[in-house]
Amino acid sequence: MNEKELAAVIDAVIREMADASDMTLDMALALAEAVRRKASEIGVKAVVAVSNRGGNPVLVQCMDDSYIASYDIALNKAYTSVALKMPTCQLSGLAGPGSSLYGIQFTNQGRIVIFGGGEPLCNREGKIIGAIGVSGGSESEDTALAAYGKEIFEKG
Repeated sequence: MNEKELAAVIDAVIREMADASDMTLDMALALAEAVRRKASEIGVKAVVAVSNRGGNPVLVQCMDDSYIASYDIALNKAYTSVALKMPTCQLSGLAGPGSSLYGIQFTNQGRIVIFGGGEPLCNREGKIIGAIGVSGGSESEDTALAAYGKEIFEKG
């Protein structure tokens, strides 16, 4: 399949996302592929994780030579975004010393991530149907890649 055909398939699947009630493997594959391409463009060797509305993994893709640690981090960013219904980048301020969620990263068997790279994914009705977690670059790169994934998802 050439690049143009692959892009057409990804676009078709992404259009289906807007009405979904839970993340499917086809949606996760299309979303991860779009984010992987963007990561390649900016020179990041990322791990992309997509979870369903229950925070369970649907897909994890590891780019060649990505960090081993990024696997768990990406999964946990996706989990955190579903579990707390917010982007992980919002947690850094809420989880700092003296803040209302201070120490939250030590709950849920340590699965809560308090830095950027996770985004909840909502259908057209605004209901969370899954999340994306990206790890492998700097916090700002991971945050931008996850936001890109959310943007692609919302185009559907």
